[in-house]
Amino acid sequence: MLPRVLCCTRSPLRVLTLACRAVPVRSQMDVKNPVERTIRTKLTQVLAPEHLEVLNESHMHAVPPGSESHFRVLVVSQRFEGLSLLQRHRLVNEVLQDELSNCIHALAIQAKTPQQWQGDPTLAKSPPCLGGSKQDSSVADKLKAGRD
Repeated sequence: MLPRVLCCTRSPLRVLTLACRAVPVRSQMDVKNPVERTIRTKLTQVLAPEHLEVLNESHMHAVPPGSESHFRVLVVSQRFEGLSLLQRHRLVNEVLQDELSNCIHALAIQAKTPQQWQGDPTLAKSPPCLGGSKQDSSVADKLKAGRD
């Protein structure tokens, strides 16, 4: 039997491990990025994407090092044909429902059809984080307390 790891680390004041879903560990890579791996696996299984990019943007926010809480995904799938942008986003959100309710704080979605991807094969860039706890001077103390 393969060992299992927990795929979430998120708490406002302390870094706690929350069980959102056990993920089989097959390599050292799985241990380092369990939430990212879960996102890739679920989107691949349900949407059969022709192209998939999953970027962990947590480092751009006021979170502890190594966090997996802020992501940007680019999904190119035939499943999006005939769906509005809102319907595409809802579909991605539905696939990642467990992670969004437990692990992921922010998810930026680009959902394109293969034809749209051929016309514009770019991944949008996120703006720098300017709000929330990034401007709160007590965040450093909270993050330090979470590491102790």
